[in-house]
Amino acid sequence: MSTIRDEDQVLMRVMLGERDRCTSGPHKGQPLYEAILMRLREDGFQGATVVRGIAGFGANSVIHTGKLLRLSMDLPVIVEVVDREERIQAFLPGLEEMMQGGIVTLEKARVIHYGPASGAAG
Repeated sequence: MSTIRDEDQVLMRVMLGERDRCTSGPHKGQPLYEAILMRLREDGFQGATVVRGIAGFGANSVIHTGKLLRLSMDLPVIVEVVDREERIQAFLPGLEEMMQGGIVTLEKARVIHYGPASGAAG
């Protein structure tokens, strides 16, 4: 039997380009999405996901796409993490230091956890 926990948390999305690099800290020079992922893990977040987009454009309105005839080496990348608002807010100053550009969005998320019932053998 499973238990269901229903919690209000925050979803943080970091939108950047595949070629963006980390600008400071121990991961300086690494691809920014990898550096953010490593930093989230080091800070004890329980999970994060990196999603590579198939097309997009940023502030300069240049379209980046994975189409064969117009292959881009700078596809859009999104790093997503869900956690308590306090933890996300505490992470933001370090994230700002790592980034040269990009967009960070925060939104309330209703998180439903499905898992084994407490005390269940497994």
